[in-house]
Amino acid sequence: MRLDDPWDEATVTGWGDPEGAGGIAADGRPRSADRSRHSAAEIYLEVQSSPVFREVRRRYRRFVVPATTAFLLWYLAYVIAATTAPDLMARPVAGAVNVAMVAGLGQFLTTFLLTWAYVRHARLHRDRAALELRWETQEMTRGADR
Repeated sequence: MRLDDPWDEATVTGWGDPEGAGGIAADGRPRSADRSRHSAAEIYLEVQSSPVFREVRRRYRRFVVPATTAFLLWYLAYVIAATTAPDLMARPVAGAVNVAMVAGLGQFLTTFLLTWAYVRHARLHRDRAALELRWETQEMTRGADR
């Protein structure tokens, strides 16, 4: 089995250095020795307050909040229609297939479409920045005090 890891063939900077000290960071800048003296908690707090991290989270929220809201409204509309308008839901569409069955199958279809849209959005708008941020964070924590 082959896993698609974008960092599989990337050169590792600082490989073989004692605890990752010295070398060149992933962004091409020389790694300073004082960076390795920070604790991992301090490094993660620094990354969390960085503009890159905030941008990744902003892009995530800009997709997830509207998509979740739309899907929940669609689901609640289906449940409310099923309980308050049984005559409408029982109306035949084609043979034994009625409106409720079509709407129920529509729920499955929208689940698959939403999953596809989420994966596509993540691949196009967030994955590269998140992977670069993760790589940089790992480089920073390689020699950090635990």
